[in-house]
Amino acid sequence: MEPFQPFFELNRIQNEINRLFEQLSDVEPGRAATGGWTPNVDIHEAGNDLVVKFELPGVDPGSVKLSVNGSSLILQGDKPRTEPQPGAKFHCLERAFGKFRRVVRLSVPINTHKAVTEYREGLLKVVFPKVPNRRGEEVVIPIQENE
Repeated sequence: MEPFQPFFELNRIQNEINRLFEQLSDVEPGRAATGGWTPNVDIHEAGNDLVVKFELPGVDPGSVKLSVNGSSLILQGDKPRTEPQPGAKFHCLERAFGKFRRVVRLSVPINTHKAVTEYREGLLKVVFPKVPNRRGEEVVIPIQENE
């Protein structure tokens, strides 16, 4: 086992917990959940870019809305249920459908105006150029001596 493997597993568990809380926060008081689903997401840095990938199998890209609000990337849309042939009997029905909404916190400063997207074979890829993090950096302030 690699030395940092436990950290990756802890990060995965934290992401799952965050996802559950996101789903709970989307349910309005007094209303049941809509039976929707939540797309899976991968986020990684590659050079000077932050890359976000959402799995959207069977989703028409025209029915997807992608936006940024502060440090949150918001993906929402609808995956229609495919109707079976008349008289069909299901033996297994596991594919998810319905409205979805996924909010991802972006912890890296990015340029949202230069985002590039690509949708191919059910995978939505969003690439944001990173910007230098000016907060938290040491800034030297010159001291001027009064004479």
